[in-house]
Amino acid sequence: MTPALSTQAVVAVIGAGAMGAGIAQVAATAGHTVKLLDNRPGAAVQAINGICTQFEKLAAKGKLTLEAAQAAGARLQAAEQLADLFDAGLVVEAIVENLQVKQTLFKDLETVVSEACILASNTSSISITAIGAALKKPQRLAGLHFFNPAPLMALVEVVSGLATERDVANTLFATAAAWGKTPVHAKSTPGFIVNRVARPYYAEALRVLTEGGADCATLDACCREAGGFRMGPFELMDMIGHDVNFAVTQSVWRAFFNDPRFLPSLVQQELVDAGFLGKKSGRGFYDFSATAVKPLPATVPPLAQPHDIVVYGQSAAALALATRLQTHNASFTQAQALGDTLATAGGATLRVTDGRSATRCAFDTHTPNTVLIDLALDYAKATRLAVSVAAQCDEAAAHSAIGLLQAAGFVVSQLHDIPGLIVMRTVAMLANEAADAVNQGVCDAAAVDTAMRLGVNYPCGPLAWANAMGLPQVSTVLTHLAQTYGEDRYRTSPLIQQQLYAAKVFS
Repeated sequence: MTPALSTQAVVAVIGAGAMGAGIAQVAATAGHTVKLLDNRPGAAVQAINGICTQFEKLAAKGKLTLEAAQAAGARLQAAEQLADLFDAGLVVEAIVENLQVKQTLFKDLETVVSEACILASNTSSISITAIGAALKKPQRLAGLHFFNPAPLMALVEVVSGLATERDVANTLFATAAAWGKTPVHAKSTPGFIVNRVARPYYAEALRVLTEGGADCATLDACCREAGGFRMGPFELMDMIGHDVNFAVTQSVWRAFFNDPRFLPSLVQQELVDAGFLGKKSGRGFYDFSATAVKPLPATVPPLAQPHDIVVYGQSAAALALATRLQTHNASFTQAQALGDTLATAGGATLRVTDGRSATRCAFDTHTPNTVLIDLALDYAKATRLAVSVAAQCDEAAAHSAIGLLQAAGFVVSQLHDIPGLIVMRTVAMLANEAADAVNQGVCDAAAVDTAMRLGVNYPCGPLAWANAMGLPQVSTVLTHLAQTYGEDRYRTSPLIQQQLYAAKVFS
């Protein structure tokens, strides 16, 4: 097993912005002497003062002893020029996201540091292979991608370029672990793991919004309260900043030669063009002005509870629905499985969405009074469910179906009849992208699930979620979305197909 860098090794960090300062704090806390360099006069000293203040706060909260906080602060040094980094065992670059600037920096570093020094870039999207192409020894360069804020976020992507030596990547992996982080190996492909696999979380929400599926507040609420995501896609984009989020999407899309899977949204481009960048500009999808009132999600008012509720089968959704109805003292009966029918009431048939619209499903099954419910991370704990109603469904039947769900304690949001609703299509596409990343050798299944849980706080790794749903359901949803839209965007990953045919799950 490759050992971590000794704490006797000097760690140099170039760039004293938020990311650079955060990485310097992590390395100093772990016991390294840290040299911080920035080309802006006084920036390194200012960053060190800020880090020392953070150490004092951690000591005050009891998370560090006073002695440890003072010792960590004393290990921080401001470097004045590149030559000051001559004794570094590791240099981490955290400067502007520009290939040429990074190449120039690392070429200059090669003339300063020893041949044993490891070079690392904190880039979130630029190819490590491309950066290394300008170096005499590209084999000692790798990506060491921290997430913001670096002292708090556990994930670190250790990214290998085409020339990166395995021992270099393994040393960085072990070092990140020694620093208290959870590292994952990744190959240098566009977006690495997190910035690639996360694209559908934004893209599917933007498409549903574009098609009039629901407003931002409703879609965000469904993703939080049914999907279990910490933040909805629109509030998350507003927090990240649309300039940043849109730029990453464009970068990944272009790097994959305009693959429609990563197609940027005209809606988001409009926001960027207007300067509506989100929270930092005071306006994005939401208004952040002092007088703004946060919009509420659309919620169906309480409807009468139907008297003829029947719940079918033993699926996770059916078992949770029966338990919730019982908990809320609602009268119902249980019956054996009846195809994909979840429940019936008042002439309505409830099904879990399979990627078709309710109208298409009603047509295909010759069941006009069809109402579809969305996916939930856990139907027993979800507080809100999205539904869609077939165009053929009569109003009384739709009210009975919604009344049934309300009787089980769900808050119900009715979406326009969008294929796959919002949580189901999003999770299916996240799983699909994760599977493609594994299939293309970017990482393994465990790494992609770890990365998405720790890097963007997903409630479940996308492949673990696909296992729980069942790969046949994931495949069916993707197939129906592809049929509806006629786009390569929804093509099913070869790895999902392979696992499905072999009756295997991701592990």
